[in-house]
Amino acid sequence: MSLQVTKSAKNPDGDITGLCGTGWSHSKSTAVANIQRDRTAYYVSVGGRTVYVRVGARNGRDYLTTAPDSYSPNNLDNLPDC
Repeated sequence: MSLQVTKSAKNPDGDITGLCGTGWSHSKSTAVANIQRDRTAYYVSVGGRTVYVRVGARNGRDYLTTAPDSYSPNNLDNLPDC
């Protein structure tokens, strides 16, 4: 079952530290583990455009992002804060 992400938690540097939706909130580590088990664990839907949240890696560290689709309103960075 996929969860719809409607908000994201960010640290002062703008890194995504958590995901939130109606009635739930998951830390980054929980979200990463869930996505590693099920690539469709979380999705963002804005303006009728839906993308899945995915895990990327940079310098040996995991980060959360959405699948690229050239539509910035559904990017995690652009969602309201949790």
